[in-house]
Amino acid sequence: MSSPILVTGGTGTLGGHVVPLLRAAGRDVRILSRHARPAGDGVEYVTGDLLKDEGIEAAVAGAEIVLHLAGGPKGDDEATRNLVRAASRARVRHLVYISVIGADTVPLGYFRSKLGAERAVAESGLPWTTLRAAQFHDLVLMVVRKMGKSPVVPVPGGLRFQPVDSREVAARLVELTLGKPAGMVPDLAGPEVYGMGELSRGYLRASGKRRLMMPVRVPGKAGKAYRAGDNLSLDGVEVGERTWEAFLAERVG
Repeated sequence: MSSPILVTGGTGTLGGHVVPLLRAAGRDVRILSRHARPAGDGVEYVTGDLLKDEGIEAAVAGAEIVLHLAGGPKGDDEATRNLVRAASRARVRHLVYISVIGADTVPLGYFRSKLGAERAVAESGLPWTTLRAAQFHDLVLMVVRKMGKSPVVPVPGGLRFQPVDSREVAARLVELTLGKPAGMVPDLAGPEVYGMGELSRGYLRASGKRRLMMPVRVPGKAGKAYRAGDNLSLDGVEVGERTWEAFLAERVG
């Protein structure tokens, strides 16, 4: 009988796609969650908190593979270091991490935290795999939906994104998790690059709304980085198939 695969962030958007795929592959899953949940259908839950360094030892015990999906607006580097320490003591054989494209180029705290987490994984001494992905369609939808509530929608000039479908990211992560440790693998991005205005207009069309659009400029180093496309991955990248328009048709239209 194989050991369970520990999944952090298993109850989130990405985890909601990953866990069924792991179960379909015949693997038992253990999820580290901040809230107690009943076990069932090959999935068990261990209560803990990565950032507070609580419950991690129990979560990694007996797990040869750890898939680290958990993340937040800040503190991912510290949380990952806590996980790495416990995984090292448990002699985990494969640590898989999902990061974000631009972790090493976009001068924002969120990206710096992701880069710190990447380094913690790479320097752990454990066999590891890290995949950087573009922003999920789900996240972009949340942003444009909030902006679309205003009668005037701001359009940050020069901001471009290549959103990817979270289900395609999940499928790739499961493939990597069940394979051999591969280090840093090619980025995974969506099939098209969109300006922020295009993303908003697509959402407004799909939802049958009409709004005024107002160009705005993003100041500072972050704005400069986005205008330079530092958040994009265009060379040597793996490309998903599902477009923003197809996602909107399913979720909004």
